Amino acid sequence: MKNIYIIGVGLIGGSIAKDIKHLNPEITIFGIDTNEDHLNDALALKIIDEKAEFEDVKHADAVILTIPVDAAVTVLPKVLDLVHDNALVMEAGSTKVAICKAVENHPKRRNFLATHPIAGTEFSGPKAAFAGLFQGKTNIICEVEKTAFQLQERALSIFKIMGMRIRYMNPEAHDKHIAYVSHLSHISAFMLGKTVIEKEKNERDIFDMAGSGFASTVRLAKSSPDMWTPIFKQNKTNVIETLDEYIQNLTTFKTYLETDRFEEIHKEMSVTNYIKDILNGIQ
Repeated sequence: MKNIYIIGVGLIGGSIAKDIKHLNPEITIFGIDTNEDHLNDALALKIIDEKAEFEDVKHADAVILTIPVDAAVTVLPKVLDLVHDNALVMEAGSTKVAICKAVENHPKRRNFLATHPIAGTEFSGPKAAFAGLFQGKTNIICEVEKTAFQLQERALSIFKIMGMRIRYMNPEAHDKHIAYVSHLSHISAFMLGKTVIEKEKNERDIFDMAGSGFASTVRLAKSSPDMWTPIFKQNKTNVIETLDEYIQNLTTFKTYLETDRFEEIHKEMSVTNYIKDILNGIQ
């Protein structure tokens, strides 16, 4: 590969660019973004080598879309319309069903690989990008059998550079599972932040009393609403299912408190402590 075009030069796109450029300095990275400030920042930070226009993807050896998932549904088919027959096109959003559906009958479906690198921070924009973000993280690949084999190999070489582990999954399973382990986490953080802000009108009290537990729990509430609202919209059915279960657990906990059933509370927390073993396995 001689040139890679990244559409959406933010945290994810910028971090991908940094990893690729670090180990393959001969590759030219082009940036495309509707936000001119993001492009200027990415250029100044040497995340990209050059700015580009959307029509320029016809020259690309690979195109990586790292834009909000609602935009990806409309932009991805247009990218496939433009690229040459041997170009690899990847998209890295947090939902997969709607995006895969949008190109299922496209003449160049074989050029597309649906991926979801499970990595990120609560920050956004090219200034938040850094090399090594994806090291040791999992990348979910969906419908791999629909992608041309040689393009699969090209993509896997990129993921190897980034230090990622690969899991294969169908889009429906991906969206269902990610609703539990990612989307619900973000909703919980947003609503915890909302509850505290509404209750504690004096911001100094919040900051003076907030310990590391609160800070780590509410961290995701700093995430971009522009990115997360479309995710919740596209994965609405699965997110509602997770919320129903979560709300039921909260209601049960509240009932235990109201009825002084502290042994039950202790038991619930003890059982849930097992999650530390699961997370240690992931790490």
